[in-house]
Amino acid sequence: MAEFLLLVLFLVVLSYPLGVGMHRLLEREHHYGAERWIYKLTGVQPDRPMNWRQYLTALLAFNVIGLLVVYGLQRVQAWLPGNPLHLPAVDPYLAFNTAASFASNTNWQSYGGETTMSWATQMLALTTQNFVSAATGIAAMMALCRGLRRTESKELGNFWVDLTRSTLTVLLPLSLLLALFLVGQGVPQTLHQGPGAPVGPVASQVAIKQLGTNGGGFYNVNSAHPLENPTPLSNFFECLAILLLPAALCHTYARAVGDKRQGWAILSAMLLLFLPLTLICMQAEVGNWEGKEVRFGPEASAIWACVTTAASNGSVNCMHDSLTALGGLIPTVFMLFGEVVFGGVGCGIYGIVLCILVAVFVAGLMVGRTPEYLGKKIETYEIKMVSLGILCMPALVLLMTGIAMLVPAARAAVLNSGPHGFSEIFYACTSMGNNNGSAFGGLSANQPYYNLVGGLVMLFSRFWIVIPVLAIAGSLGAKKRVPESAGTLPTHSPLFVVWLCVVIVVVGALCFFPALCLGPVAETLRFS
Repeated sequence: MAEFLLLVLFLVVLSYPLGVGMHRLLEREHHYGAERWIYKLTGVQPDRPMNWRQYLTALLAFNVIGLLVVYGLQRVQAWLPGNPLHLPAVDPYLAFNTAASFASNTNWQSYGGETTMSWATQMLALTTQNFVSAATGIAAMMALCRGLRRTESKELGNFWVDLTRSTLTVLLPLSLLLALFLVGQGVPQTLHQGPGAPVGPVASQVAIKQLGTNGGGFYNVNSAHPLENPTPLSNFFECLAILLLPAALCHTYARAVGDKRQGWAILSAMLLLFLPLTLICMQAEVGNWEGKEVRFGPEASAIWACVTTAASNGSVNCMHDSLTALGGLIPTVFMLFGEVVFGGVGCGIYGIVLCILVAVFVAGLMVGRTPEYLGKKIETYEIKMVSLGILCMPALVLLMTGIAMLVPAARAAVLNSGPHGFSEIFYACTSMGNNNGSAFGGLSANQPYYNLVGGLVMLFSRFWIVIPVLAIAGSLGAKKRVPESAGTLPTHSPLFVVWLCVVIVVVGALCFFPALCLGPVAETLRFS
């Protein structure tokens, strides 16, 4: 319990100055140093603004290129330098799944990292994609902020500037600091392979996988491996790193939209959902040492399981398949909320803003008033786009789960029967459909169905949601600002924070309660 309270304290205290600092870095007027050279080399015109369609086109084009590069490097890694273990080229289905996974910031892994990916692939493809996929999320968030802040304007900024600044001024410096700390704790960072266990450039990948809410591990067992997460101290700070940027971006968002109170309101809503559910998971795992690392224990393992699924990170420091039925239910619920309880870097903010718009709309209907948010009227177009964004993930998760239960090869990949077997399939589909990447275990996912369908689901769940988010930003940016009146709903009050949490829970329950009853709920009742 003390470790959990300390984690929350560090998170709340550090998130504010970091969030304010990120706003200053991302929204400054001038271009300096390496940033300016990058624009010159790439031909980017940094002072040329984009409307939402241009912004979306640039975002999608960049990520498609990243997808192809990651796929290609896996297919030719056997002939590239930086392959001391002489690993062969990656299978086409697996290569596509991995490329889609890292391009979508999911980092779902159907492979053992140290026995499948060469150093060249780990560094040039996976680690690089960890940076730019996280930066893409921040960029989309900043575009939404400008749509909310600006009046009668179609301009949302420049994607290439947002991407460059997010990478150079936020992700790289923080990752360097965390990587140096991890090296001091015993995490390898080397290009020399000795006769012992596989090593390599581990610390650099672990740092950005946590800070960027990516989660892809250098080793098969991820952060349960003693060379990725060697000590209780490294475990604590990696756990903090997973939540730090999503929490700090609450304050970045608030500054960017011009209302500092919004940051504390959004962070409060996230904590209001996160704290009680994590405490339940911790209590459920008391005394359950199965699948846990002795150097961490059940409590720290339960905290990590909740942190990684709440923040859309996907790394694990224990085997989730060995959690109790109730303990496994909580991480699943965090993912089913849809990247809004912290969520991914940038994605968590625009995900919870969609929920805020639903909450404002419903509240407006209750009092017979046109809904408003931050001085902008929320009308039919915005609600249609919100519906597309919110319903995309449930549709993908449930459809993929249902098909997996019908396809013999997909059903045969499960190692358990009954409710627990269903939970293994449902958890995997939930993880991919929410761009999380954590694995429940007990599922042999490296087979054509999960690799192909899972890859497509990860791409749709990431980029289909970005489309309505940017469309909403463009629509709101073109509107006039409505002055506050006595009937304006304050979206920073404690009452609205509670109402927002209710909306998030109700939407999640309406979509997923039947599926949860077939899996973890049935298993809990079966053994209670």
